[in-house]
Amino acid sequence: MISTENSTEGGTQTEANQVFPCSPSSVVGLQQQSIYFSAVHIFLSITAFLGNFLILAALNKESSLHPPSKLLYRCLATTDLLVGLVSQPLAATFWISLVHEHWSLCRYARGAFYISGIALCGVSLLTLTAISVDRLLALMLGIRYRQIVTLKRTRIITATFWVLCVAAGSFSVSHTRIILWCSIIVIPSCSVISIASYTKIFGTLRHNQAQVQDHVQQQPSQQNALNMVRYRKAVSSALWVQLALVVCYVPRFTVMAVITYRKTYPLHVFVIDAIAIILTYFNSTLNPLLYCWKIKEVRQAVKQTMRQALCFPWTSLGVDQA
Repeated sequence: MISTENSTEGGTQTEANQVFPCSPSSVVGLQQQSIYFSAVHIFLSITAFLGNFLILAALNKESSLHPPSKLLYRCLATTDLLVGLVSQPLAATFWISLVHEHWSLCRYARGAFYISGIALCGVSLLTLTAISVDRLLALMLGIRYRQIVTLKRTRIITATFWVLCVAAGSFSVSHTRIILWCSIIVIPSCSVISIASYTKIFGTLRHNQAQVQDHVQQQPSQQNALNMVRYRKAVSSALWVQLALVVCYVPRFTVMAVITYRKTYPLHVFVIDAIAIILTYFNSTLNPLLYCWKIKEVRQAVKQTMRQALCFPWTSLGVDQA
């Protein structure tokens, strides 16, 4: 509840507004905000689901990507799709139940979207780290890359990600402090691995370019040059997705750390936390836009899929004339 303590003469006057989720204190002064938050979650749920559904359909048609790399992008798109299909509807249910004061539904919805959010965000973070390592291995291993980075090994890695993150999500409600400490270990570790991978990649590319410029007679073949251009584009797209995740996730984990440290849940922190969660889930809507912007083959496949889904008459006419 919201507690207020007042002292009269000779004492101090303090006022502490503390919110306990899924209780009358979480409704006071938040009816209008709850409606806005639920509407935003419903909107982002639709955009995340449709966007990532198109990406998965496009990746199914795309054949230029190495199968293990494609599997990692599929895993990332699947987590984003599930955010739109599961986590955000649960978040919207949580806010709507607050407005209507359905406390039992509120508690179940809050627990469910918290568990699913921890699991799906964890898989996204680990998968993006794996993508950065995959891009580094593609550069460092050369022709041995396809022998070492196989589809079977990548499937085992992604399956491990899912098992670990689902288990972490299941413990998140009853063992909040343990999950926080795991986050303190896992998030910096993934960040360090990703930063080290991309630093090594760009350093190696710059070194190779300098060597080529110093030895003009040793210019690479046209095919190798083309592969290097394609590789640079793949690294650039992966880096943009990584940066988007950092921007969207950092506020949420910062608020979680503040809440755990203060051991209180003031009203303004409750609102800030709600906004940080929305920003985190917005990442699932943003990723499909980044794929279409940075990966030409995916963009073309998405356009083709949309034309086929909408059944434009001039599309079939153009194909028949061709």
